[in-house]
Amino acid sequence: MRLPNLYITRRAVASCLMIVALAGIAQSATAQTTGSPIYPSNTITWVVGWPAGGSADSATRIVARRLEALLGQPVVVDNRPGAAGVIALNFAAKAPADGYTLVTVPGPVLSATPSPQVGKELAAVAMLGKGPAVLFGTMAEPLPGTVKELIAAIKAKPQSFNYVSSGNGTAQHLAGELFAQMAGVSVNHIPYKGGTQAVTDVIGGQVNLGVLGITSVLPHIQAGKLKPYAVTTATRSKNLPDVPTLAETLPGFEATQWFVVAAPAGVPADRVQKVSAAISTILKEPDVFSGFSKVGIEAEYATPAQTNTFVTQDLQRWKVLAEKAHLKLD
Repeated sequence: MRLPNLYITRRAVASCLMIVALAGIAQSATAQTTGSPIYPSNTITWVVGWPAGGSADSATRIVARRLEALLGQPVVVDNRPGAAGVIALNFAAKAPADGYTLVTVPGPVLSATPSPQVGKELAAVAMLGKGPAVLFGTMAEPLPGTVKELIAAIKAKPQSFNYVSSGNGTAQHLAGELFAQMAGVSVNHIPYKGGTQAVTDVIGGQVNLGVLGITSVLPHIQAGKLKPYAVTTATRSKNLPDVPTLAETLPGFEATQWFVVAAPAGVPADRVQKVSAAISTILKEPDVFSGFSKVGIEAEYATPAQTNTFVTQDLQRWKVLAEKAHLKLD
């Protein structure tokens, strides 16, 4: 009598195994269709269009390290500098829309040539944060002491003043041109490919003024090698609390740098949401907030939809300024 029971038991076990296998196949098929249950299953590449060490790169690396832990897969930061970040944007926009390529989009940045845009070729994932640029001067020659005095000096001898930025059409260039417009002055703009050499030349006195992200200039300001005039945000920077805002001299002035994460357009919505939710969690961590602050960025999360709206509206504002000033863009 035991043999039939054993036979029945074996049949039952086989049936159970078959059900489990079929369920696994169904789950795998669902995963391949929706993307969420098995995403991510391999390395994510996070592209940055600027050299290592700058604000965009530093913020990206801080978040990327945490993202690895939350998602359980490596996140590799890939620096592809050049053309005011357009090289990186093009690379990301052409990548497969599978959620395995992210790109940091610092802004506002304008380009003369068509480039991938958030909301078009790129899908917004999240806002990382915002921060100021700094208007500063060399210590290699005597310069006016305040923004008001600087404006008067530029009006008196416009040919004597130049300012550096990290490139044509960058947030720093646009902030410098907004300053010129609102102050009613003309200052020659000298674009550099990144902030490192630009800072070096201002310290050496080859150029007397600059507008750059706070990361590039903060150590040199603290060392007494550069003279800070003002920050470009509407409120003072926690890193430079004694440095006024340009709005304190030019009411209404505001030029905020921002940093967002995007992916190729067409990435499944659940994958975008998964990365976005992870970034939201990461930006609440005290050490991340502190790390951002050290590079002059205030951590600020926004959803994909909120990020898309913000970027679209802010870029439109700067396009109007660029057209009015006939700015040279790369």
